[in-house]
Amino acid sequence: MKIGELKPNEGSKKNRKRVGRGESSGHGKTSGRGHKGQLSRSGASRKNWLEGGQMPLVRRIPKKGFNPPNKKEYQIINVRDLNRFEEGNEVTIDLMRERGLVSRKLPVKLLGEGELRISVSVQVNAASRTAIEKVEKIGGKVQVIK
Repeated sequence: MKIGELKPNEGSKKNRKRVGRGESSGHGKTSGRGHKGQLSRSGASRKNWLEGGQMPLVRRIPKKGFNPPNKKEYQIINVRDLNRFEEGNEVTIDLMRERGLVSRKLPVKLLGEGELRISVSVQVNAASRTAIEKVEKIGGKVQVIK
């Protein structure tokens, strides 16, 4: 076999549809678009999500969950993060912001992950029960400010 003898397999190449070339071509008159209707017009196209009379996909799939419209968002600080400060210090949100623990202007919540090795007084907008227990166990204080 030579390179000049190569050709595609039988039936693998399809002739393009030449529409509007007379009735005897099989694609004359309406050019395979049928009579009237949305898609028979020139420039007509359907959006991908339209499914005719079928129930749309977005309505077929089950709905799950709930997003509360006025959800309170917090920046999270863990108890282990308080080890960066000095013993006996009063840790405020402004001090945390200076040290790079919190960045945005959202309220701060203290959570109880990790171990605390120093006694500090903490001012936060919210705190979990375990976080308060861990801070008070070591001799510190948690003050929840609004």
